[in-house]
Amino acid sequence: MSWEILHIPGKPPSSLEHSTVNVVAATIEPKLANTLVRQLNQICLLEDLRHVKRVRRINSEGKVELSVILCISRENENVLEVIPSEVLEVVNTYQLRPFIAKVAKYAAMSKEEWEEQCKLWPTSYHPPNNLDGVSGFSVEESQSICNYMKIAIQLTRLSNPGDKVVNAAVIVDSLSSEIIAKATDQTGVPPTSLLKICSNHLTVAGEAHSACSMAEENGLAKQEVLCPPRNWLSHCTHSLKGVACLNPRGWIEQRPYDQKLVNYGSNFSWHPLRHATLVAIENAAARDRKLFPNLGSLDRDRLGEEACSSDSSSEAMRPYLCTGFDIYLVWEPCTMCAMALVHQRIRRVFYAFPNTNGGALASVHRLHGERSLNHHYSVFRILIPENALHELCFNEPCNNSSPQQQM
Repeated sequence: MSWEILHIPGKPPSSLEHSTVNVVAATIEPKLANTLVRQLNQICLLEDLRHVKRVRRINSEGKVELSVILCISRENENVLEVIPSEVLEVVNTYQLRPFIAKVAKYAAMSKEEWEEQCKLWPTSYHPPNNLDGVSGFSVEESQSICNYMKIAIQLTRLSNPGDKVVNAAVIVDSLSSEIIAKATDQTGVPPTSLLKICSNHLTVAGEAHSACSMAEENGLAKQEVLCPPRNWLSHCTHSLKGVACLNPRGWIEQRPYDQKLVNYGSNFSWHPLRHATLVAIENAAARDRKLFPNLGSLDRDRLGEEACSSDSSSEAMRPYLCTGFDIYLVWEPCTMCAMALVHQRIRRVFYAFPNTNGGALASVHRLHGERSLNHHYSVFRILIPENALHELCFNEPCNNSSPQQQM
C-alpha cells in the first residue's frame, strides 16, 4: 500500500455508448464536397462538435463514397423537420437524401478512444499537451508532493474547540521548494481536526474495505485501499459540515454570536466566503506586499514587462499573482475556489478527498477542462492509504488489519 498520484483530465473518460449525439447527414458526390462544405460552414457551423470532421470518406468495392454532416439532429421522427430552412435549401438544390448518423459528443482523450470514435464518424485527435506531471513524476518529486499534502492534512489538527473539521490549503513554489502560504477555512466554524473524522471511521470495524463511490464513477480508484472508504463520509457527516467547499451554506446554520465562537481568538476573521483556498490566496498576496513594499497597487495588477525589464530590481523576481505555484487541498475545491485558482494562474492543483456535493475538478464538474477559460491548470488526486491517514491524524502507526484482511 503506497501513496498514488492520479492525473484528472479536463474531460471525463467517455464511453461511446453514452457519449454520442445524432446528426443529419447525406451522401454526396465527391466533386461537390468542397462547395457543400463551404456553404454549410457559412449557414450551419457545428459549434459543439468541432472535433468531428464534416465529411466522411468510405471506400466500398473500389468506389469512394462521401457523406457530409448537414446539421445536428433533434429528437424528431421526421428527419426533414429537424433541418434548418437554410440547410433545407441546400438539400433541395443538390437533391440530397438526409439520414441520421451518430458521432462522438466529446473530443478523444487518447488514441484508443479516437480509434473507437472513428468507427462511427471520423474525428480529429490532438494529443494533450505535455502538462507538468501528466506523463509521470520522478521519485523525488512524488515524495515532495506527498509531503506537502501531509502538511495540508496536518493543518486540520489545530487544537481548537468544536467537533467539526475544515478544509486546508498550502500554496507552494515547486521551483524553490518554498511554502508561499497556508490557510484553513474561516467561514464561521473554528477549525479543528481530521482526528474526529478518523476516529469515527476507524472505530467501525470491518467498514474500511470499499473505495469512495464518486472516485469509482470517475475512474480514479485504481486500488481500493488507496481511497477513503464509502462509510468514511457517512459516519462523519456532522463533522464534515465544517468543510466550506462541501457545505457552502453551512455558515447559515451556525450561531455567529455564540459565546464559544465569540471568545475564540482574535487571529481569525470569519466570513462565509473565506474558504481555505481564498484565505491562502489572500495570505500569498500579504506576503508579496511585505516582500515587495515598493510596488503600488496599480503596478501589482499589471506587473509584467516594466517590472521584469530591470534585472537588477528585486521587484523583478516577484511573480504575477500565483503564476507557476502549486496548491494542495485536503478536499476537492468548489466552483468558486476552482475559479479563483484560474484567476491566480495556479500551475497545478492537488487534492486528497473528493467533494461529492459540488466538486469542481472531478466529482461534479471539470472546470479545468473548460476551453473558454483563459488559463488552465493541471489537476491531480492524491490517494492516501488508510494506514498513512491514521498516522497523520494520530501520530502513531496503524495497528488495524488491512482492508483486505478484514473482508
